[in-house]
Formats: sequence, structure tokens, C-alpha cells
Amino acid sequence: MINVLIVDDQTLLREGLKSLLALKKNIQVVAEAVNGQEALAILEDKSRNIDVVMLDIRMPILDGIGVLKAMREQHMQQAVLVLTTFDDTEQAMECIRQGAKGYALKDINLERLTCAIEALAKGGTALSPGITDRILTTPPKKNDFYEPVIETLTEGELKVLSLIAAGYSNIEIAAALHRSEGTIRNQVSFILRKLDVRDRTRAVLKAIDLGLL
Repeated sequence: MINVLIVDDQTLLREGLKSLLALKKNIQVVAEAVNGQEALAILEDKSRNIDVVMLDIRMPILDGIGVLKAMREQHMQQAVLVLTTFDDTEQAMECIRQGAKGYALKDINLERLTCAIEALAKGGTALSPGITDRILTTPPKKNDFYEPVIETLTEGELKVLSLIAAGYSNIEIAAALHRSEGTIRNQVSFILRKLDVRDRTRAVLKAIDLGLL
């Protein structure tokens, strides 16, 4: 059974999501919060056993980005699916940078929502196709306050790095870029070497520091 926390300040939306998910035998809504502060209090209660957090962005007291930042700082392991009304590429990227594993608009249908929750519960990712496309086509940021990377990353490596930042596995990156898994594995190795880091997490953090993401 997948235990879900719904975080949204709109009562009708929470009730609607809860009713829809009740139709699924493997998913249960075990808690609700109307703002980020309430959500963090629930997540700190280990007895709740939350697997997936369905998180709105714009809320009073503490918004969704604030929740993601706090979860990251406190090393909370629950997977987060951001559900929002606003189709905003920069907002989506910021959510991903802060640790969200899923991002979808609130007009998502039940089957896709269920698939997203199941994917996150298994440790995967669930980004809407439109978000994935924009990640691949958004040019990397430039930051004049940092020294350039010793070896410049190629355009292809930057795309791979963007998808790593979005939580994609090598298999998922290969599918998104229409490449073989072996090719992606080699590109990841090149990226780690060029950035002079040991693992994917450090690569993403250093890329953010360098203004590449």
C-alpha cells in the first residue's frame, strides 16, 4: 500500500483527489495539510509512514518550494509529486533542483496520476512530457561570477546533466534522448570526470554552483 500526503490549501481539490485515489486499491491518503508548515509537521511524525507527498506550490504560511527546501535540509526521504495549476518552466526546474521527483499540472487524469504516484513510490520519476521537452530545449544558464569548468561540457552532456538533475536514471535518459544506455553511461562518466566529482548528486550540485543548471 502506498501512503500519500496531500498538501493543498484548496479544500475542494483535496477532497476531490482523496475521493479519486480511494478508487485505487494500492493507494491510500493517510494525511492532509493546508500549508507547508502543517505538511512538515506531518512528515516529521515517523508513525505516519508517508511514501509520496502530493504538493501544491502556492500556499499560505509556507509554499511548496519552501517545503522542498526544508525537506532537503532535513534529509527527508519521502518522494514529492508537485501538482500545480501553473505551467511554468522555471518553477518546474526549481522544484526539480530542490528535490521533487515528479511535476504535473492539476488537470492530469486519474490513470496518469496513479502511474506517477506508483513510479515515485518505487524510486522513479514522473515528469509530464511537456516539462521533459522544455528541460531538453532550455539553454543552460550563464554565470559570470564563477570560473569556467576545466573541460567544457558539450551540448549533449548538458542535456544529460539536466535530466540527471531531474532524477532520471540512465535508462530513462536513454529513452528521452533516443540513445543507447551504454552511450548515456559513457556520457555520465565524462560529465563526472569533467566536473571532477565522484557521483551524480555532486555533479548536479556543482553544476548548479557553476550556473550550468
